[in-house]
Amino acid sequence: MASFLDNIPTATKHILIVNVIMFLATLVNEDFMVRTFALFYPASPLFHIWQWLTHMFMHGGVWHILFNMYALFIFGSVLERALGTLRFLIFYFICGFGAMLLHTGVEYLEAQRYLSLGLDGAYIRLLRTPTLGASGAIYGVLMGFAMLYPNAVLTLIFPPIPLKAKWWILIFAAIELFTGITGTADGVAHFAHLGGMIFGFLLILLWRRRGILPRW
Repeated sequence: MASFLDNIPTATKHILIVNVIMFLATLVNEDFMVRTFALFYPASPLFHIWQWLTHMFMHGGVWHILFNMYALFIFGSVLERALGTLRFLIFYFICGFGAMLLHTGVEYLEAQRYLSLGLDGAYIRLLRTPTLGASGAIYGVLMGFAMLYPNAVLTLIFPPIPLKAKWWILIFAAIELFTGITGTADGVAHFAHLGGMIFGFLLILLWRRRGILPRW
């Protein structure tokens, strides 16, 4: 086990460990962990400023954390080795915060619509709905990988179709945009996923223009 962890880059390894610790704590006392560390809409009485950070280490179930941590292990390790530990940490958290900003912006629009239409029940539900997960940052990592290694051929478990990374990321973005606009797969923060990808794209673009990363 020690040798396995030693082969994981520093930042990726510690992000993985913190996520697992937070998930185990959530299994012990889910109500406290979600109410305290998941992200709530800023107008909610359950909102605390630290939730902007802590929600990125929270997960709602086994499959949720398994998917995110597997993606972090596979793609985060490669990206950290390419960017360096410090720059990877900056990239990861900017993507996470970008995801949070877009998600909260969409919630604001929803809240204003509920209030203008007198939908008090829907507004209260919004205030009580937690957002949790590393998915926004993870989608940013996927975008970063696709931009640095666009022609890397990936075969997903489902569907088992080999495609270059640049095509997979476009497919993911299209799916998230469609499901976010149409409300398909309710309960998933689709715009947070999009926010992570957008900020990941912009940050890699910025670093390329400044000569920190090769352009192609």
